[in-house]
Amino acid sequence: MAKIKIKKNPGSTDMTAMCDVAFLLLTFFVMTSTAKIPEALPVDTPSSTVQTKLPDSDLATLTVGKGKVFFDLKGKEVRVRTLELMAEKYNVEFSEADKSTFSRMDDFGVSIANLKQIIEMKASDRNKAGQTGIPLDSLDNQLKEWIYNARLANIEVNDKELQVAIKGDAKEEYNAIRKVMDLLQDQKINSFSLVTGLRGKDF
Repeated sequence: MAKIKIKKNPGSTDMTAMCDVAFLLLTFFVMTSTAKIPEALPVDTPSSTVQTKLPDSDLATLTVGKGKVFFDLKGKEVRVRTLELMAEKYNVEFSEADKSTFSRMDDFGVSIANLKQIIEMKASDRNKAGQTGIPLDSLDNQLKEWIYNARLANIEVNDKELQVAIKGDAKEEYNAIRKVMDLLQDQKINSFSLVTGLRGKDF
């Protein structure tokens, strides 16, 4: 007797639910993510195998590159208090709105007299503003004052000593980095971090 062949039905999978989930996830990530703003002074840091992480607070970063020095400071309250101390030192007025904006800014590299113009710019325009760097010559050493007042503000706000990190370009001349290091040592800051890029141990 001949066998009866039963046709197999391959069936079908409804992908509608999976597509819905994929689009929901995509929409969530697009709506919640923020674009990374380019650095005001991009530098190519030297390579190192050290993996020590910089602290998330009580830190000032000095970025050195292209003959310029930019300054950055962690903590909104510390930034505002530092700006107030600098305003008193140089007799410059900043509104409450200026202070609020400055507390959320990234690094900057202008003299205190031109800082208000940078604060009033949009975040995307600050990187195109052609910031000339914070003055640090013998006649007008504003970088020294920024570091000094930032240390005072951090002790006042957080009751901790401010840590300092130098983020230098690998192609920057040694004299430019040395000048910043000498400035720190003049303020009895003999311990500071050097920011480097991670490389493999085989190189």
